[in-house]
Amino acid sequence: MAIQSTSTPLYEKISLKSNAKRAVEIFILFLLVSLLAYRLVHLKDHGLEWQVALVCESWFTFVWVLVVSSKWSPVDYKTYPQRVLQRVTELPPVDVFVTTADPQLEPPIITVNTVLSLIAVDYPAHKLACYVSDDGCSPLTFYSLMEAAKFAKLWVPFCKKYNIQLRAPFRYFAGDVTTLSGEDCSWEFQQARDTMKDEYEKLSRKIEDASQGSVPFDLTGEFAAFSNTERSNHPSIIKIILENKEGHPDALPHLIYISREKRPKQPHHYKAGAMNVLTRVSGLMTNAPFMLNVDCDMHANNPQIVLHALCLLLGTKRERDCAYVQCPQIFYDGLKDDPFGNQMVVLFEYMGRGIVGIQGPFYSGTGCFHRRKVIYGSWPDDMKTENSGLTSNGELTKENLLNEFGSSKQFINSAAQALQGNSNHLKDLSSSLETVHQVASSTYEYDTDWGQKIGWMYGSTTEDILTGLAIQTKGWKSVYCSPNPPAFLGCAPFGGPASMTQQKRWATGLLEVLVSKKNPIYGTLFVQLHFRQCLAYLWILIRALRSIPEFLYALIPAYCIMTNSHFLPKGQEPASVIPAAIFVIYNLYCLHEYFMTNLSILEWWNNHRMQQITSTCAWSFGFLSVVLKLLGLSETVFEVTKKEQSASSDSSSAELGRFTFDGSPVFVPATTLLLVHLTAVLTMLLGLRPQASNDNGSGLGEVVCTVWQVLCFWPFFRGLFGKGKYGIPSTTIMKGAILASVVVYLCRITSTS
Repeated sequence: MAIQSTSTPLYEKISLKSNAKRAVEIFILFLLVSLLAYRLVHLKDHGLEWQVALVCESWFTFVWVLVVSSKWSPVDYKTYPQRVLQRVTELPPVDVFVTTADPQLEPPIITVNTVLSLIAVDYPAHKLACYVSDDGCSPLTFYSLMEAAKFAKLWVPFCKKYNIQLRAPFRYFAGDVTTLSGEDCSWEFQQARDTMKDEYEKLSRKIEDASQGSVPFDLTGEFAAFSNTERSNHPSIIKIILENKEGHPDALPHLIYISREKRPKQPHHYKAGAMNVLTRVSGLMTNAPFMLNVDCDMHANNPQIVLHALCLLLGTKRERDCAYVQCPQIFYDGLKDDPFGNQMVVLFEYMGRGIVGIQGPFYSGTGCFHRRKVIYGSWPDDMKTENSGLTSNGELTKENLLNEFGSSKQFINSAAQALQGNSNHLKDLSSSLETVHQVASSTYEYDTDWGQKIGWMYGSTTEDILTGLAIQTKGWKSVYCSPNPPAFLGCAPFGGPASMTQQKRWATGLLEVLVSKKNPIYGTLFVQLHFRQCLAYLWILIRALRSIPEFLYALIPAYCIMTNSHFLPKGQEPASVIPAAIFVIYNLYCLHEYFMTNLSILEWWNNHRMQQITSTCAWSFGFLSVVLKLLGLSETVFEVTKKEQSASSDSSSAELGRFTFDGSPVFVPATTLLLVHLTAVLTMLLGLRPQASNDNGSGLGEVVCTVWQVLCFWPFFRGLFGKGKYGIPSTTIMKGAILASVVVYLCRITSTS
């Protein structure tokens, strides 16, 4: 790979800061500090509810400081992919990793579409290798990939010939032919498209029949490796499905199936462990200097995405300014007005771009291009690897490298070449099969630095954030790539249980990072993480902790109504305008962000109420999971989120947007909170509140807050009377009622004491 010198930049960095927006953020912070000061001055004149409000509002002020710091200097990057072809005489190889873990929760047809979209991108085929990690060790997944490889021989040339932009077949054939092709709808093109559609429908039927068991697998030949295997107890299985032996740029890229070895009593570290196996196997087979990793449901939506990423990877003046290129997570077939609050459009637009302007975006676990040398533990400017004991030709000269990379000398030599910026792309992948089985074994990482200093980091179910933090702690920066059309599109979870499962896993893993020795505070104090980047990491890592003050603050209005007390300044006090101003200005500020991203008021409301529900339900259980882990009572578990290719066409939009429930205890806290507020409203309407002393009873502010909470938890109110999946299970209602009764009883004791 050689880069010709030229003054034409491969990208532009664009500042997006707004002084008016900054002024509003500072004013909100001023109001929050003013409210805290008022509470402190009058602390002795009020009771428990005032003290709890002070603690909670102090926390909210701290969180707002983190938000303001993260949003303060937003930037964007504009890339010029055509200039890469002019400046680079030979494009570098790229290894692509696709991960899947469960053929039931992640149907193989989704993985197949992702793989097909990736091997069809606009990039020389002999420079691409696609590795699929199947942590479910499923013959169904392997069968689907085998069939997909046959279809790819027709699909990829079709896409290249007619300049098809949507290269995931299920997305392309779901659209309008006149808008999806770069060519006119000639008779030749129409015939070719109809043929492709028929072939894809055949492929889909084969995979569907196999998944339903109507096509029994004959566990012989290629499938013999799957005989007598269990999901968590099997040897490594590595199969070369496609191999571009001639190295032809217009052929198909390599396609390799990997199911790493798993044994019941040996830790496998979930997705992080799978990524490290992919890294070692690819290091022996292709050893590309750049690696792209995507989840099985995130298909390539922009066929030039590799060139867009190379603009940033090759165009930076210093390597340390670009350890990895992160693309935003954007979702297809999102329900209108985002009823489950999981499309995160505004979050990526404002918080995401703000963090980009500090030390660079977090690693989000998918849609990310990595430098292999960085994953291997390299420090900026090679400060760490200059004493690694390697000679100029990359041969092993020190035995201590065995403790870092493992016992495979072939892999160590390949790692040495990668650290020095070289690539040893094999012409015959089959020649490395014996060695790659060794590095994919369940015992290979014993007494090595994998997961601790090199590779994807262990110790959290959010291995992406932990790995990105470890990289940026060394002083590396990262960049953001958001081309038009979007680089990758994925599927957001539908319904309440799937959304809560995902949010609980995130909250659990993020808190695990915060309480670990690799937390951002340590990285700032003792290594090279920037201070504001530390604050940005704290903003996301404290999700689970936020559940406590948010739950208590949501409970205070109901408590005040039932005890006839108040936690807000009374109407006759001048300070009463402060919380009202915070409420109005903050919500107008948020509404403005939604309007600026062309979103509706209803979408803003849905995201607001889902944040309340998520905090109460998922984040609180994430906090509990980590507490139990720290106490040694249980271990956290990586829960795979159910993937669906698209919303069911059999259901109306209204039904798809309704919140659904199951028997999970994660719904108990929100049910309890709703019942407490309903009890408070009933207590007020029936006049059952105790007599207030000195005209200090609850007022309009407490009533408005209680009604607001009931509206936020309206899906649970409907769930109390719903049926089937739209109704809260009776056992959950019973548990919530018992806990609500305890809260009401404590309120009465407090009011009479």
